[in-house]
Amino acid sequence: MQDPVELNRSIPFPIQARRKKAWLIVPENGDSNIEDLGKHLIMRRTGISAHDLRVLDPDLSYTSTILRRERAIVVRLEHIKAIITAAEILVPNPIDPTLESFVWNLKCSLLGLEGTATKGKHKAMEESPSDMLLEARDSSPKTPLEVPNTGTSKPLPFEFRALEICLDSVCKNLESETSTLEKEAYPALDQLSAKTSSQSLQRVRLIKGRLVALSGRVQKVRDELEHLLDDDADMSEMYLTKKLAGLESDRFILNVEQKDANESELHDMSDEDTSDGSSIAPISGHKPNIEELELLLGAYFMQMEEILNKLLSLREYVHDTEDYINIILDEKQNQLLQLSVIINTATIMLNLGILIFGIFGMNVSIPLFDFGTYAQWYAAAAGVVGGGSILFIIAILWFKTKRLLD
Repeated sequence: MQDPVELNRSIPFPIQARRKKAWLIVPENGDSNIEDLGKHLIMRRTGISAHDLRVLDPDLSYTSTILRRERAIVVRLEHIKAIITAAEILVPNPIDPTLESFVWNLKCSLLGLEGTATKGKHKAMEESPSDMLLEARDSSPKTPLEVPNTGTSKPLPFEFRALEICLDSVCKNLESETSTLEKEAYPALDQLSAKTSSQSLQRVRLIKGRLVALSGRVQKVRDELEHLLDDDADMSEMYLTKKLAGLESDRFILNVEQKDANESELHDMSDEDTSDGSSIAPISGHKPNIEELELLLGAYFMQMEEILNKLLSLREYVHDTEDYINIILDEKQNQLLQLSVIINTATIMLNLGILIFGIFGMNVSIPLFDFGTYAQWYAAAAGVVGGGSILFIIAILWFKTKRLLD
């Protein structure tokens, strides 16, 4: 037996390495690399809290959300989990198969390799729905993505280009799932309407479950985008590049003023305070123009609305099919009930005839037994059968007058 102390010493020492996770780091130039980073290093690097980092944990259940922080934007939308700063985007667990397409698009878009109809460095941005929306608004005098002097496209800040790639991946994924569901649902519903069977009912039940789940996911992403669009302060907080430039400008101005204050002894303290307030106030009170971000989010919000409308149309078609099936089932049930009324009426008449024949079959002497032929018996039997038939017809006609039968 080996000593427990020796067993403990044989365990690898760097426990912190076990807590490290693989992160894909993609800077603005698109030169990506994978690094093993611990959560504390990520928190210091991006300025987010431990709670924000738990939002990206795949083992925890969090709804789709976009968190605005001082130095970063935390994105959790469907399968996309990322931390966006003013200079880079960090993606946890990049080897996940569900992130393969997103990681590829992220690298290609930032490298400028994804170009089919446009040229330049920011091709992914130029092919995005936000620019298609801008093209529809060419008549407006001022658009955020265009420079008035030259008329050329002005690139979005890095954080918005990264956010746009995330939103584009989510929209494409949801659009693909919606198209797949539509291709499966409509033929199944038509088949169920043509011929109702247990197999087709089970298939439609599974499709309806997928429809409800997908609608909920799309609704969550749509609500998050709507929440951002409704709050201008939140959108202003997402301008990381301008905030970073503002902080650097504040520091530069403070340094210059401090240097001037040391060199110049002619101004008193009140004059220095006044100059400080007048110089810093415009920067601290500066609010960036949110029109370009509003256009970006609005384009994807419209796309999510379109996907949600498709799902709502499919849900209405499912409900219409259910109503149609219920009408058919009610009709079949009514036919069965009518058949049951007819059978029960015929059974009553048959039992009445059996009762009469049973009376004749009793061992009781009556004058009818004294006849030597069976003509009287045939006449009595025919009378019983005829009387029962007449009573049956009368009952059926009475049921029809009472609208119990069609």
